[in-house]
Amino acid sequence: MLDREGFRPNVGIILLNHKNEVFWGKRIRTHSWQFPQGGIKHGETPEQAMFRELHEEVGLHADQVRILARTRDWLRYEVPDHFVRRDARGHYRGQKQIWFLLQLVGRDSDMNLRATDHPEFDAWRWNDYWVPLESVIEFKRGVYQMALSELARYLPRQNHHNRYLRAGMRPANKGDRPHQRPNGAPAAEGLNAEPHPSAADSADS
Repeated sequence: MLDREGFRPNVGIILLNHKNEVFWGKRIRTHSWQFPQGGIKHGETPEQAMFRELHEEVGLHADQVRILARTRDWLRYEVPDHFVRRDARGHYRGQKQIWFLLQLVGRDSDMNLRATDHPEFDAWRWNDYWVPLESVIEFKRGVYQMALSELARYLPRQNHHNRYLRAGMRPANKGDRPHQRPNGAPAAEGLNAEPHPSAADSADS
């Protein structure tokens, strides 16, 4: 289902734990890491699609998360031609996405990457909110930065971070560092920025 401009409606999911760290998934059989995302089916609202994708990709149900916010407008990215199926070239341009910020109210053990017969991820980890954009496939980086920046205002307050920010002080130890912005975030340990064709969106994912 494409719009008139050739963009497929899609949802993206930023899932937080109680430390404001985000779920970071490694796409199956690749070295690419990303947030959960997926297409909106005909007749679905973005919220319905989000809950379906959340269960399909992460194994969580609606009662195990809380919606904190969503992006106000569609965020778009174009997919380079060499990542697009040949029969879709000239019609499919990329994705337009509504991003949701969720908080996990269940447990880490509730995660199940094998909730369906077609898993998207084969590993996951909690990562700092400002994910290292160099580990995201290049054509998605702008949308990631826009989504993270727009939704950052809705992060639950972390008192030990805000105390230093309000006082204009630097934290005394490494464990209390405030989150860094995208262009200053260090590469996460074990992440590989190498692009991989299967990390790109096709008309089916």
